[in-house]
Amino acid sequence: MKVLIGLSGGVDSAVAAYLLKKQGHEVTGVMMSIWDNSIPTAKTNSTNTCLGPENDDIETVHKVADFLKIPLHVLDCHKEYKKVVIENFRNEYKEGRTPNPCVWCNAYIKFGVLPIMAKKTGISFDKFATGHYAIISFDNVLSMYQLHRGLDQSKDQSYFLYRISQNILSRILFPLGKYTKTQVRNIAKKIGLPIAEKHDSQDFYCGNYNDILQFPANPGDIVDKKGKVLGKHKGIWNYTIGKRKGLGLSGGTKDPLYVINILAKQNAVVVGTKKELYSSSLIAEKVAWNSIPIPNELIEASARIRQQHKPAKAVIIPKSSTLVEVEFDEPQISITIGQSVVFYKNDIVLGGGIISGKLKPNKIN
Repeated sequence: MKVLIGLSGGVDSAVAAYLLKKQGHEVTGVMMSIWDNSIPTAKTNSTNTCLGPENDDIETVHKVADFLKIPLHVLDCHKEYKKVVIENFRNEYKEGRTPNPCVWCNAYIKFGVLPIMAKKTGISFDKFATGHYAIISFDNVLSMYQLHRGLDQSKDQSYFLYRISQNILSRILFPLGKYTKTQVRNIAKKIGLPIAEKHDSQDFYCGNYNDILQFPANPGDIVDKKGKVLGKHKGIWNYTIGKRKGLGLSGGTKDPLYVINILAKQNAVVVGTKKELYSSSLIAEKVAWNSIPIPNELIEASARIRQQHKPAKAVIIPKSSTLVEVEFDEPQISITIGQSVVFYKNDIVLGGGIISGKLKPNKIN
């Protein structure tokens, strides 16, 4: 089988390519170039980040392809990435929400634009693969492909993949799904991969997000739940739910203060105690169901409100095909508007959506 694999210059995608070749597939490598030179280069080291100058990464990918003796193509996807991922990133922060760019990149660029562009350039392949830690199976009863969490729970990346459609699931491979990171590292060392000791990618961007946002200062009030002004901010996009440090507030409160809400229309940042960060319910919109038919009745499942969040028991109540309410058995901390909530049944990813609010949001009286 002809397999096109996305290479990033990291250990995971390189080992995935090696495993595919070892299985007897005809493997071709492809790297998507997404760096936009209009973004100021971060002064800090951009190594091991998704968005940053790519000269070193491209050089590394060439070394990997040469080592594995597979052809390589580097495709310029920066215009599409800017339109889909960067514009969404900017718009969300402008509205006081905290987006997850990796969700949009995976759904629409990495598994959408990249393989389509590869086909248009004349690259022939049957399946598209990546080094993600996730598993795909086929359910004969439902006649549907299903996305599962990766075997290595500490590296599982299914949270970022919930928007991938059935059509795409049918055409992709995850060679590392049943491997642990330790096993992957050991394979890299055993075969003498030149990047066997390279650190994992950690962040979307290593610089200041204002490099990307490029918003002019827009001062406003930092207030408590009752609307009492406690301080000033220079732009709501500098704050996320749960933020404590750097608020610039003077003393006078018994308990430490955290950001508990961001009100874009009022240009206000609301602070409160840690207790006020907890909520037992949320609303999610733009819901995508990728492993089961669209439900019309409540589902008992587990819900994950951020990548590092342990899935929590919850009831998902469909309000429409793309809107749900989620009620947790136990209150959860720092439910953040703009982030994704992903639903699981055991290790199967049922789907997920974008958190759009709490059922009882904090309000300024």
